[in-house]
Amino acid sequence: MLLPMPRKAHGTRPPARPRVLVAEDHDDTRQLLRVLLERRGFDVLEAADGEEAVRLVETAGPDILLLDSGLPVLDGLAVARRLRARESAPRLPIVFLSGRAEPLARSAAFDAGCDDYLVKPDGLDSLASVLARHLGRGVEDYKGSC
Repeated sequence: MLLPMPRKAHGTRPPARPRVLVAEDHDDTRQLLRVLLERRGFDVLEAADGEEAVRLVETAGPDILLLDSGLPVLDGLAVARRLRARESAPRLPIVFLSGRAEPLARSAAFDAGCDDYLVKPDGLDSLASVLARHLGRGVEDYKGSC
């Protein structure tokens, strides 16, 4: 799976590392995403439930949120709705991660305010281009594989 890596510009300070919040209740999936993202130069925050994800968005200021659908305490849809209801906050890109490929599940995520929808595990192959799109860089800015 290819994941984006920030490009270093010649003769300038390295850019700030993009910060990704991974909200996933399965420890092994969360750890896998952490390792893959860190290897590509991202700072990774982790949340194991929906309330923790909302708190980290409010306190840590991630650049993008990878949001699992089946979180405890607050599920992914509730998290997305809560974040979108905050009027004064900048719009955080939300990538919904689900094991469901049905059109109704996808539609519910977009209705809740998500910006992208990836079906696990196959959709993770598209993670690099999704991150590139939402972090404002072209896929050509990211090289290598994990």
